[in-house]
Amino acid sequence: MVLENKLGITESAELARQEEKISKKKALELFENGILDTLNAGKFEALAKIHKHLFEDIYNFAGEIRNVNLAKGNFRFAPVMYLKQALEHIDNMPQSTYEEIIEKYVEMNIAHPFREGNGRSARIWLDLILKKQLGKVVDWSKVDKDDYLLAMERSPVKNVEIRELLKQALITDINNREVYMKGIDTSYNYEGYFTYKINEL
Repeated sequence: MVLENKLGITESAELARQEEKISKKKALELFENGILDTLNAGKFEALAKIHKHLFEDIYNFAGEIRNVNLAKGNFRFAPVMYLKQALEHIDNMPQSTYEEIIEKYVEMNIAHPFREGNGRSARIWLDLILKKQLGKVVDWSKVDKDDYLLAMERSPVKNVEIRELLKQALITDINNREVYMKGIDTSYNYEGYFTYKINEL
């Protein structure tokens, strides 16, 4: 199934290529134009603005909370009927320590607020929190992609694995464009690793 898109693309591989190309260009704009520095780190509002900027040229739903239930593999993300409550809870979660920030990141992944593009948006969101709260970011080039995906898959049950994996990759070079852009790499996404299932709750 290919998501309806503004580009009129009906082939999934071509959509993925164009999505990666366009979202990387838009991510660079977020970084270079100082837009990220204006966002309220750790709030859903910031994540929605990131998502809208990345995907507004591709999807009509960019920046909008999904209206379908989603699952990947055997895991079901937050049901639509409880999604707004979940996002309000995440907004109010503390973020003063590294452990609290990762717990918040994991909860946002469980919420999975958008129909598509959650991974890229949330990694920018995570780095924004780390940067503002701790003066650090994740150097994603130091994070093994398969280890990351497996750790994220297991994180709803126990987040120690993803916490330790990302902790080893923390750096203080917070304004490095190459480090920032590595987090946008689509190979860190679930797409291709699991298949979305819709309305199965």
